[in-house]
Amino acid sequence: MEIIAFVAVSALILLSSLSMVLAKDMVRAALSLALAFIGVAALFILLEAEFLAAIQVLIYAGAVVVLMLFAVMLTKRRRVRQ
Repeated sequence: MEIIAFVAVSALILLSSLSMVLAKDMVRAALSLALAFIGVAALFILLEAEFLAAIQVLIYAGAVVVLMLFAVMLTKRRRVRQ
């Protein structure tokens, strides 16, 4: 059962990381980064390191991603008409 959970969480992390790298929109890249951080927290839970999982979610998935989203939303972007 643990092997199946590990493979599922690892696939989630890999897919969200790939989505982050290939995203053309910065908001989607930041949300994919948050999903990757939550997946890493899930790996910590599988390793029975609940404190590290909580810190991972609070600091990285919470603070860093919110800060990145604020920076993206508050900067001026030029709209390119196609």
